[in-house]
This record gives sequence, C-alpha cells and structure tokens, in this order.
Amino acid sequence: MNREINREMSRKMNNEINEVINGDIHYVAALPLSWEKLEGKTVLISGASGMIGSFLVSVLMARPENIRVIGIGRDMEKARKRFARYWERPDFLFLSHDMNQPLSLDERADFIIHAASNTHPAAYSADPIGTMTTNLLGTLNLLEFAAAWGNCRFLFASSVEVYGENRGDQKYFDEAYCGYIDCNTARAGYPESKRAGEALCQSYIRQKGVDAVIARLSRTYGPTMLLSDTKAVSQFLKKGAAGEDIVLKSAGNQLYSYSYVADAVSGLLTVLLKGECGQAYNIADTNSDITLKELSAMIAEKSGTKVVFELPDAREAAGYSTATTALMDGGKLKGLGWQAHWDMEQGVERTLKCLQVRMKEEAGA
Repeated sequence: MNREINREMSRKMNNEINEVINGDIHYVAALPLSWEKLEGKTVLISGASGMIGSFLVSVLMARPENIRVIGIGRDMEKARKRFARYWERPDFLFLSHDMNQPLSLDERADFIIHAASNTHPAAYSADPIGTMTTNLLGTLNLLEFAAAWGNCRFLFASSVEVYGENRGDQKYFDEAYCGYIDCNTARAGYPESKRAGEALCQSYIRQKGVDAVIARLSRTYGPTMLLSDTKAVSQFLKKGAAGEDIVLKSAGNQLYSYSYVADAVSGLLTVLLKGECGQAYNIADTNSDITLKELSAMIAEKSGTKVVFELPDAREAAGYSTATTALMDGGKLKGLGWQAHWDMEQGVERTLKCLQVRMKEEAGA
C-alpha cells in the first residue's frame, strides 16, 4: 500500500514539474522566430545536459520542422535520464564527448550552439584549469568542426562576465563596453576564457569564413538548473525550496541582471536565427535587475523562511565574482524582436515550485 501511495505522490509531483517546464518549452517553441531556417537541418548543442542546453534541446524537439538534434555532454547516464522522452527518436542523438578533444563526427551540423562550460563558483575554484580549457579548447574544436564542414552557423554562448568590473562610467553594459578583469587570480579563468572564446570566433570569421555570432548571457536560473549549481541565486532557490533559511554571504548590495532560463533560451535562438555574423548580443531585461539582498528577501518571503548572514569560507570566496554592479543593456537584442516574457518575481515563483517537487522526490517524500 505504501509503495502505491509513494508512486501516486511521485506521479503527481512529476506532473507539477512538467506543467511548468512544458508550458515554458511550448511558449518558446511558439515564438515568431525564423524557424523555417531550421527545416531539415541538424543542430548540434554542446553542454546539452545543462540547464540551458537541455531546455534548448526540448524546444527544438517540440518544433514541427524536421530538425535533427545532436546533443553533446560528458555523462551518458545523466543524459539518458534527462532526455528519456527523446532517447529513441530517430531525430535525436546524444554523444558522450570531452569538448577538450577534437570532435570526430561523420555527419555535418548546419547549426552549432556551444553552451558547454563550468558556470558556477565552486567549479571556478575547484577546477580552474577545466573551466578555462572548456571555454578555449572546446570552442576551438567546435569552430574547427564548423570550418571543416563549411556553410555552418556557429553560436557561442558567452557571459556577462566578459565585462569584468564596472569602471563607474556607465550604468548598463552595452556590447562595446570593456571593464577591468584582474587576470592574476584563479577566478579570472572563467571571464578571461570567455573573452578569448569570443576572440576565437572573430578569428575564425576572418580567417576561415565561419558564420559565427555571440550571445552574452546574464546570470541565468530556472527549473532545469542543476542541483549542484553553486551560484548565489541557485543557492538561494535551493534553500528556499527546502524550507530552509536563505544564507546571504555578503551585505547583498551587488546589483546584477538575471534571466529566467526560458527567456535566456529564446534570446539564444533569436541570436542564432536573426543575429548578424560577428556581432555580440546581450540577453537581459531590466525587469530582472535586482540586488542580492532584494533577491534573497524575495525568495525567503515566497518560501516562508528568513534571510541569515554567514561569511563564506576561503574556497567559496575564491570562486565569487568581485563585480558589485553588472547590469546589461539588452537593447541590441530587442532590436531583433526579442522580449523577455517573465520578470524576476514570476521566474522565482516558477523555479521554486519545480525545485520543491524535485527536492522532495530526491529525499524520497
């Protein structure tokens, strides 16, 4: 009897998650983009099992065009669970591959989205070499693959981190802004390698004729986030979903731009399908600009918990960004027709709902 009750509870919990995530997927899949460009084409996505990559896969698989999706990641078993609904479909293929190695694939890709990267502070601190090599060698290997086949559009998923520290001369970073990064720290491996990845794209455009575009993501969160993610917003959301106090490890005055994952993916697809070769585009909306203090308070209120202050340990602190203001100007992307659909409060509510269910399920509730 208890087993049947648990199965029924698990089914209901999964339905709650699917209601949110599937709603997000179908919203993005129904946007008026230039989908006809993908008719009969193959789209290769690195980092396919991650928060953004998995959402991209789901959106493309939901489209009626005859799109073949090839996902690349390191963990085959994790991917099998993540993409169970697509695993046996002939238009989906997952490859277990280390992006630091050249890609050997007997079929061409018409579009490549390079979304593989260490994207959270614990990884920056614990694996600074791996963080850099994925952004450098991974980008190099995929650009080589694109150049070898020819007539392939390449999208590099870059980051707000390329702007570094705000010099105090501009409130919002536009795509031409260049702030300060202290390269003599282990933490600098992430922003510096993202900058270098963008420069590699420009080099391949000039020297080998690759059709490359760049999307600079703001701090992204959402229901498909990995529970191992250690970004501040992810830690706040996990604590709130678990009904625990939100731990703020600073005064919380840092002011950042954020994106709900569905809006981030719609931005990536807009850049992929409408962006101009060689151009970079910020994915950000002012309705999701918020300080860490305000964000932690919002999540605590919606979770029925409170905010507590705690000093980070040395390893945690080594992975944290030192930027105190990092707001992005999304006007250039909006010029391509992109609009964010969810503001910060709506995105937090949807993410908390899904995380509460996922964490209960993992705890065996």
